Amino acid sequence: MIKADAGAIKQVRDFVAVTFGAWRLDDDVARTVISELATNAIRHGSRAGDPVVVRAYRRDDGAAVVEAWDVSDAPPIVRPVNFAAESGRGLLLIEALVRRWGTRPLSEGGKVVWAELEPVPA
Repeated sequence: MIKADAGAIKQVRDFVAVTFGAWRLDDDVARTVISELATNAIRHGSRAGDPVVVRAYRRDDGAAVVEAWDVSDAPPIVRPVNFAAESGRGLLLIEALVRRWGTRPLSEGGKVVWAELEPVPA
């Protein structure tokens, strides 16, 4: 768990790198995806200091999954491409990099945004 602060993104990427390393999987895509998920959780799903949970796990079929949990019930929105915008492409990037992604509500309020990645050996 991290506090909702943009400075925590490096900690999130490092956590995923260590975890994928233990699984002997390449972590390049995973670090990019979790950076986007955690940034969205901090920027759009939290207030400063709120808890943001970041998880990584393997499914029985070998797929690797990364998740970011935040306190907002609002679902993530994939924005149309705007070439003049300086932000807003994170979910489009995620769609291009992962097998699939989605969201689910938390019973205590808030949501989980998850992404399933292809397990690429390191």
